[in-house]
Amino acid sequence: MFKKIASTVVVSSVVFLSGCAMQPTHAMVYSNATSPYMATSAEAGSKVGESETCTNVLGLIATGDCSISTAAKNGGIKTVSTVDWKGTNILGFYSTGKTIVTGK
Repeated sequence: MFKKIASTVVVSSVVFLSGCAMQPTHAMVYSNATSPYMATSAEAGSKVGESETCTNVLGLIATGDCSISTAAKNGGIKTVSTVDWKGTNILGFYSTGKTIVTGK
């Protein structure tokens, strides 16, 4: 009986932690990475814009504006070429991230 309960708890924890407060490139314990998110057919530009940092706690509280439009506006970009995501994740309980765009 104990083994069945322990197995259920472990599987439930893995499922719970894998869905909350994660980013495109992530690890279960700790990650701090920049991941490609999207590329358009637009010609590459030299401008770079970043959104503000968004925060997620326990998958229950999330704050910030990580939108592509905000990042583009912050970089003075009218035509977006690429979009990247830079984020940090700690045990799936706490994560931060921001959107980085390039373009003209």
